[in-house]
Amino acid sequence: MHDDAASLPDERLADLLRTGPFPDALRAAMEASGLTLSRIRHRLQSLGTPVSTATLSCWRSGRHQPSQTAALAALASLEGVLEVAPGALSSLLGPPRPRARWLRLAADAPGLTTLWPRSRGSDVGEAYRSVDSRWMSSLRCLNRHMRLEVDARGREHRVWMRQVVRAEQDGPDRAILTHLPDTPGSVPSLELRPPCRRGTVVENPRTGMLVAEVLFSRPLRRGDTAIFEAVLTHAEPRPSAEEFTVRQREPAGEYAMEVHFDPAALPATCYAFSTSSESGPESRRLLHTTDGCVHVIGTRTSPGVYGIRWE
Repeated sequence: MHDDAASLPDERLADLLRTGPFPDALRAAMEASGLTLSRIRHRLQSLGTPVSTATLSCWRSGRHQPSQTAALAALASLEGVLEVAPGALSSLLGPPRPRARWLRLAADAPGLTTLWPRSRGSDVGEAYRSVDSRWMSSLRCLNRHMRLEVDARGREHRVWMRQVVRAEQDGPDRAILTHLPDTPGSVPSLELRPPCRRGTVVENPRTGMLVAEVLFSRPLRRGDTAIFEAVLTHAEPRPSAEEFTVRQREPAGEYAMEVHFDPAALPATCYAFSTSSESGPESRRLLHTTDGCVHVIGTRTSPGVYGIRWE
């Protein structure tokens, strides 16, 4: 009876190391070791991976978890101090939490589907459920450059875009690219510049919508940046185009938007417009150049819709 009772803590620890959660497994491993937080701190310091007792207490309670490089190195040493298998605790770590300021900004931002007209937002929302969109709020767009080419019949021919994004927490390994033309037409083909590659792609032939995962070459750590470039090309029948927009859920850095018109389809007037969470609806007329190209640039943009419209 005594032997069976003594084995219960070992069985519980083994179960927690297999299933987690991380704080419960860490707490059980600390209890099984018989070491105080102070003794653990001294041993980690002697191994060259110092961690304060306050930090250890936060890890054990679940208020925080290791995420930075130094903390993850200390966790590897801690597994040795507690005499558990290498990686037994680190494998239980979930996605780290974003920085507090970014959490506040993301919480204030509208859902991306609400930035589309209601009749179209449902299609976008349904597509998002078919892709891995969990990292959308963890990537901040630092720079976005987009160019639309309009053919001789005033239809959308090709869209080129390039984005620079920064990870606001550890883990993002993909971005989501969404394209929905003004009117129904062919679903565009998608080309990505290496090292990025295609993940899951959702197409809607009824609307011409395309939602695609853009996979990075590796998962990003907080503060890492990634650049991806894409080309969307429409075959026949191409959708007609009267505006070119970007819809962003979170605050972003700089954007540049261009529209190149075929000489046979030059518009009479062009307007830059925006509807943001800070300034509300705005519109201004753009100078119409003789070469058929117009552009607009914005900086430090808040959540909303930005674009160029023509008549």
